[in-house]
Amino acid sequence: MKIAVGCDHVGLILKPEVIRFLTSKSIDVIDKGTDSSERTDYPLYGKRVADAVVSKEADLGILICGSGIGISIAANKVKGIRAVVCSEPYSAKLSREHNNTNILAFGSRVIGSELAKMIIDAWLNAEFEGGRHQNRVDLISKIEKGEQIG
Repeated sequence: MKIAVGCDHVGLILKPEVIRFLTSKSIDVIDKGTDSSERTDYPLYGKRVADAVVSKEADLGILICGSGIGISIAANKVKGIRAVVCSEPYSAKLSREHNNTNILAFGSRVIGSELAKMIIDAWLNAEFEGGRHQNRVDLISKIEKGEQIG
């Protein structure tokens, strides 16, 4: 498995710990930046990780900014991305099981490294259930394409 990881300058405090955690699980990591504490714009990194996921350079993505919100909004603008912001493991697990999320985001000003690891584990260990949830994911894709639903 390959996971693309990206952050802005605020998320940089957590990114190295996330990368170490993933590599300790024998997961290949593609670092999409930033590597500097100089102020930068989170949409750049949200798009880099999203592009890596939709192009299949990476299987999944993880994004970090101050809250996780802005960077996930940027990623969700890329067709085919279903990014979720999580501050606890339960929502991360359900986002995979019910929504087949392909990017996980969180905020370095919201959670610490140990909670980040718990959230990542819950997300990675969950599997999409399909069934009734597949229909809902398909409806999301139709919205994304500008098609009428309901």
